[in-house]
Amino acid sequence: MKKLLFHILLLPFWGYAQDYQLWYNTPAEKWTEALPIGNGRVGAMVFGGVKKDRIQFNEETLWTGEPRNPNRQDAAKYLAEIRQLLAEGKQKAAEQLAEIHFMGLKTQEGKKEQWTADMLALKGLVGNPALMDFDDARWETMPVPSYEGWEAIGFEGLDGAVWFRTTVDVPANWQGKSIVLDLNRVRDYDLTYVNGQLIGTTNSLDPRKYRIPANLLKPGSNVIAIQVINFFDKGGIAGYKDTSRPIGLYPEDEPTALISLVKPWKYKIQDENPPATPKYQADYQPFGDLTLTLSDLGEISDYRRELRLSDALCKTSFRTNGTHFTRTYFVSEPQQVMVVRLEADRKASLSLTAALSSPHKGYLLRRLDKHTLALSVKVKNGALKGESYLTVQLQNGTLKCTDQGIEIEKADNVTFYLTAATNYVNYQDISANPVALCQQTMTKIGKKTYEEILTAHSKEYQSYYQTFSIDLGKSAAENLPTQQRLAQFGQTPDPALMALYVQYGRYLLISSSRPKTRPANLQGIWNDLLAPPWGSKYTTNINAEMNYWGAEVLNLSPLHEPLLEMIKELSVAGQETARTYYNARGWVVHHNTDIWRNTTPINASNHGIWVTGAAWLCQHLWEHYLFTQDREFLQKTAYPMMKEASAFFVDFLVKDPKTGWLISTPSNSPENGGLVAGPTMDHQIIRGLLKSCIAASEVLKTDDAWRKTLQTTYAQIAPNQIGKYGQLQEWLEDKDDTTNKHRHVSHLWGLHPGNEINWDETPEVTKAARQSLLYRGDEGTGWSLAWKINFWARFKDGEHAQKMVKMLLRPASGAGGSYANLFDAHPPFQIDGNFGGSAGIVEMLLQSHTKYIDLLPALPQDLPKGNIRGIKARGGFELDVSWKQGKLTYVKITSVAGNPCTLRYAGKVRELVIQKGQTIELKEF
Repeated sequence: MKKLLFHILLLPFWGYAQDYQLWYNTPAEKWTEALPIGNGRVGAMVFGGVKKDRIQFNEETLWTGEPRNPNRQDAAKYLAEIRQLLAEGKQKAAEQLAEIHFMGLKTQEGKKEQWTADMLALKGLVGNPALMDFDDARWETMPVPSYEGWEAIGFEGLDGAVWFRTTVDVPANWQGKSIVLDLNRVRDYDLTYVNGQLIGTTNSLDPRKYRIPANLLKPGSNVIAIQVINFFDKGGIAGYKDTSRPIGLYPEDEPTALISLVKPWKYKIQDENPPATPKYQADYQPFGDLTLTLSDLGEISDYRRELRLSDALCKTSFRTNGTHFTRTYFVSEPQQVMVVRLEADRKASLSLTAALSSPHKGYLLRRLDKHTLALSVKVKNGALKGESYLTVQLQNGTLKCTDQGIEIEKADNVTFYLTAATNYVNYQDISANPVALCQQTMTKIGKKTYEEILTAHSKEYQSYYQTFSIDLGKSAAENLPTQQRLAQFGQTPDPALMALYVQYGRYLLISSSRPKTRPANLQGIWNDLLAPPWGSKYTTNINAEMNYWGAEVLNLSPLHEPLLEMIKELSVAGQETARTYYNARGWVVHHNTDIWRNTTPINASNHGIWVTGAAWLCQHLWEHYLFTQDREFLQKTAYPMMKEASAFFVDFLVKDPKTGWLISTPSNSPENGGLVAGPTMDHQIIRGLLKSCIAASEVLKTDDAWRKTLQTTYAQIAPNQIGKYGQLQEWLEDKDDTTNKHRHVSHLWGLHPGNEINWDETPEVTKAARQSLLYRGDEGTGWSLAWKINFWARFKDGEHAQKMVKMLLRPASGAGGSYANLFDAHPPFQIDGNFGGSAGIVEMLLQSHTKYIDLLPALPQDLPKGNIRGIKARGGFELDVSWKQGKLTYVKITSVAGNPCTLRYAGKVRELVIQKGQTIELKEF
């Protein structure tokens, strides 16, 4: 570096509006093709249909469950025995004991046995649907199988007892043969009849291959009747995941002669209100749907559906009957409403109806006044209720509002405003009045014009979005619809799609995590299912944290606040769990939590007893300080929680009798290998917590005695170990399986998001970590692929990191990838891959986890030129970086705190002294 230009500036606020868009030339058919909008509290998915447009919406606090104490008060009595069993190598016995005595308490179970007996006794039915001559003429039909549950084919929210009936023609030469009825999976409990005779029943997800007694079938028509009992989540006759394999009938000795039963079956809901199933934690819930149905539309042309990241506007446009129609959708943070604006370039062209509905049973609609409709919902098996108001303004035309919906005729333009609220206040208080909240929101709109609301929305959103820009070069693919770009990304260079993906990740965080809202959950704030995958909760063994990997580096520090606030609540709730389970001080979080801030072990003892969730979450407190250098935050907020979390581990860690090291037991290496003593990941995370606590106490010049305690404990924790295959050991013992391709690569936490494994300080351990990742392989679920981008970036291997980017940005299939709307595919949808992937791409361009700020540390050949503006680095720095032909050409760095700065590029190191508020430009190297 030959030349330095110095000049002093106040910290700038400058905008970098970039016109990145997701766009499509057809409406969305699936939810994962729809486009997300949100303001951190209210989220919606826009389908952009022409004659019928669905806008599915959520409110962040609508969950199942209620405030309760899930802690098992006598759990600590069994801790010593569980530890002893693990020490003796009796893993299964330890898991069995823990399953009975160490898991959190579930919610209360309903009267399941009585209800089931009633269903088997045909309560609620007239006649017996199992019989051949039963009259099912008035029954409707359902496609069978429903491979992903009947919820996926239009029966969302259906649980209970359902009867299915169909007929099948059997050839005469089957007479007297043993026939197999192959249904594969039925969710969950079935009683299956052929010609009125019970031939089999199963109450599990085990495959159903029932033998039909000889001579029960007759030549010609035969009746199959199945009673399906499903208590919660996916239900129905599921068939084979491999949809090319039909369910059906075949002679036992001639399976190729199968008669397929894949077709519409008649069905009858016997009872859709089964008793409550006990659950460990709550589920995030959808709220409702706004459906717009337009009339007087002819042949459609010039259709376009887009999401503009620069101003958080979703738009749909098309032409018909010589008229150009445009719809604009956004969710305003200043006004707390979702806005849908319909316009046409010919007057009196808008005639439509607007209706509200909800997947929640028993929802209520009512007319409030001549232009406002209200929707009331209540969750099943929970204490939360919600209210949504939809009001409309129009220019010219006529308006009619009834209890069923809003009818509009021949308007010039139409603007809908929708708000939603629940009775949730916090995890201990559900006393809010959602009706009053909706009234207040609508009153605040007052006489504001659409243009005023749009302007305020754009200004507020862009205050976050415009703090950062990224340009990785242009490509011809930018002119293609987004799903086509995704389909060819792995074969055709499209660096602009990577830049769009980074900004899309920022857009999603802005849209799902504004200050004073709840943090982004497993699906952000977007969910259309009453029983979403994994409850759409907060999985703290990586997924909740991954959501915020980009918050600081991508210049969105204020949006970290919802997670930091949740950590504060968990630090209170987790104290009782620490005491009742471990007789320990401080606080603990296991591998999942929900809106009620449950901190106990859940699901199953072989993976639910994992003790380092709080320690990992505390990393976010420390990272927020490192990036912002906010000493007041460190002193008043972060350090007290970090100190209490570290107190837990001082009490919890025990000396391993074989090695003398302090180890974490019982725990597990997330979701892999069962309940164990001394998993490597735990020790890395605990060391990370203690190290940051020690550093924080030094910054604050406090707690000398406690610092020494932590230093002593830190030195005794079991270290990283290199195993017999040259790998970093995942467990205390050298028992890694090099053929294991598990999606979690937990023992590499110290590489990323931790920093104790790096080429500068621990080259041999870093080499072993790389060997472990090579053994684990490249494939993985969506979020796992995102994590591996970050791993390979930390290894400074840009080409391998880019390979992982291509695997993440591929069309979703059975493996990880991305859906048409670029949502991350686990599959199913999890938003963590979006956040982890966008953070991983910038990790290739800048790193600051060691004493250096590394510039372009893992730049792949696919990105020969580019620039980033407003990227953040630890130590309180903000940088602009440019490069051409793979070489760094320009750096501008601003300091918010006046800390020393050490830059590194291509093996060259430059130490800078930058005063607080000063900016330095480096133009020649």
